[in-house]
Amino acid sequence: MGKADEIIKSMAYHNQVLPEDIPKIDLYIDQVIQLFETSFAESKRYPDEKILTKTMINNYAKGKLFYPVQNKKYSRNHIMLISLIYQMKSALSINDVKQVLHGINEKAAQKELDLEQFYRSYLDLQQGNAEIFEEGLKRQSEEAAEQVAGAHESEELERVLLIASLVHTSNLYRRAAEKLVDEMAKGADTNG
Repeated sequence: MGKADEIIKSMAYHNQVLPEDIPKIDLYIDQVIQLFETSFAESKRYPDEKILTKTMINNYAKGKLFYPVQNKKYSRNHIMLISLIYQMKSALSINDVKQVLHGINEKAAQKELDLEQFYRSYLDLQQGNAEIFEEGLKRQSEEAAEQVAGAHESEELERVLLIASLVHTSNLYRRAAEKLVDEMAKGADTNG
């Protein structure tokens, strides 16, 4: 299936809120939403899909997924934390995201962590992940094509096999992340 290259070209998985895109002044919620809409516009599956809403941000705040804002304005650190939440919430439960970011939030709130440096490290890892993804997608696509070579309606079978394989891979990564979250929770229970 030469589709792997087409899929890679059509995906906007490189879209991200970069530190240099975040204004040096604090933003109101509508400005935060606009920043995310602009940054992730190409990542939308459907044109009317919302990347981030006031309700989402307010729920993150109520759930204490990030430390409290001042005067209804979101700092650069808040925006980087919201970006991390946005990325994690598609694979982890909100409670898991809260568990993962708990220590980061405390350190950032106390100014004990250079959150921008941490966030840049995340973006560097994300770039490496994109390269791994491209290689894996091409390999999985080739393997699906080999499995159905010569079969009647092989294109449909190949596509279904590839989709099933990608979903399985996604589930493996999600489960690995959940195991790490569970280890964090056990560590917090024994230390707390």
